[in-house]
Amino acid sequence: MQYDHIKAIHIIFVTSWFAGLFYLPRLLVYHVEANDKPEPERSILQTEYKRMQKILFNAIMVPAMWLTVISGLTMVYWVWWDSFASHKWLHIKLGFVVGLLFYHFYCRKIILELRQDKFRFTGFQLRLFNEIATVFLFAIVFLVVLKNAVDWIWGIVGLLLFAIIIMSAVRIVKQIREKK
Repeated sequence: MQYDHIKAIHIIFVTSWFAGLFYLPRLLVYHVEANDKPEPERSILQTEYKRMQKILFNAIMVPAMWLTVISGLTMVYWVWWDSFASHKWLHIKLGFVVGLLFYHFYCRKIILELRQDKFRFTGFQLRLFNEIATVFLFAIVFLVVLKNAVDWIWGIVGLLLFAIIIMSAVRIVKQIREKK
């Protein structure tokens, strides 16, 4: 019974965390693209994007990340700890979670750079960066549902094809936008 409660909490906060991971890079895109606006519109937009990024990251993403990690580790300890070595799918999934944590904190690094008006990335680069969370979600969900490290090989092939499709779609949208 307690496991199901922890699992429900985990799913809720994974969803909340991913909502932030999907939305924050989009705010970063808008922030960078505001550079193309004339003053005072540029300053007004960038000030608002800085505020929105700070609130989203600190008030939603960080608590959701911690509650996701804590509830996830609790489930690992309660259910799989005794046989942890035999669950290869779980090792791979946890590897992706570590990658997702790096992505999360890299988002934070970009936020801090933009607060100092350091624009290292273009809007297009950040649009591509925005898709990384989708790739992580795809990989993690398939691992959790399939619970099989062997099927993971086919998952990697599918994941790479999925990433190529997403990146191609971003390029196509960019080309359409530039034509207008």
